[in-house]
Amino acid sequence: MDLEIYDKTQQGVSDDRLNLIKKVLEYAGNYIKLPENTEMSVTLTNNEKIQEINKEYRGVDRATDVISFAIEDGEADDFPLNLDDELAEEIPKNIGDIFVSMDKVGEQAKYLEHSFDRELGFLVVHGFLHLNGYDHMKPEDEKVMFKLQRDILDAYGLKR
Repeated sequence: MDLEIYDKTQQGVSDDRLNLIKKVLEYAGNYIKLPENTEMSVTLTNNEKIQEINKEYRGVDRATDVISFAIEDGEADDFPLNLDDELAEEIPKNIGDIFVSMDKVGEQAKYLEHSFDRELGFLVVHGFLHLNGYDHMKPEDEKVMFKLQRDILDAYGLKR
């Protein structure tokens, strides 16, 4: 997976945590059998910035923990590309972008009484699954998505 991580926090995120994000997302990609040429990004930010994003794109004027912007959201493409199968496999597929509030990671880890790393892993996997078409708006979809994220985190070693 081609993963870009952007650290937009004022205090900076440790190399260990940046590596955790990379490794857990690579693991999740392999777990759901994504093609190796999949592209995505993760931007690490603070509560203030994620609140601005949440307000602008979701109409909710409060900080949140993670926001995902999927490139392919199931809507019809106005200008579809018609490529032969071989060429289509060679072109990298960008699945989208995830924004994570590192402030919320800390707050929620403390509230839930588990490690910062477990919460960080949970949020990036949660956002990643949204980029791949999973959702939790309906109870039956929530059951599928939440089980999958728990299975990925447990298998990776970030148990609750």
